[in-house]
Amino acid sequence: MDEKLEKVRQIFSDDKFATENGMVIDEIGDHYAKCSVVLAERHKNAMGGIMGGVHCTLADFAFAVASNWQEMKTVALSTDISFIGAVKGSKLTAEAVMVKDGKNICCYHVTVKDDLGNTVADVKTLGFHKA
Repeated sequence: MDEKLEKVRQIFSDDKFATENGMVIDEIGDHYAKCSVVLAERHKNAMGGIMGGVHCTLADFAFAVASNWQEMKTVALSTDISFIGAVKGSKLTAEAVMVKDGKNICCYHVTVKDDLGNTVADVKTLGFHKA
């Protein structure tokens, strides 16, 4: 296993809400992260579908890792999520890529897909670089 990835996983193990709900870091790159969660009964809503909060948490976790694994300084300022498809698979993956990095504000695009390749959510997050 990649030593750098294992170190990042250890740092973000303190992100208890995400990790205790099964979310893991799969890949990291320059201002990039791919995170996933294997879906379980606890992730379902009253209608039997996957709770929207799972999509949101996974996307937020991917943003947090992508924007902070190199230097811990960025917090989410605003997030816009569009739920654009039903989950049909048994796993969700979120890929966060930086769109723009400014002095104080950054922008990331996060795509959430199921393991069958269906895009289920599209997310834009603006981040703020703390001093």
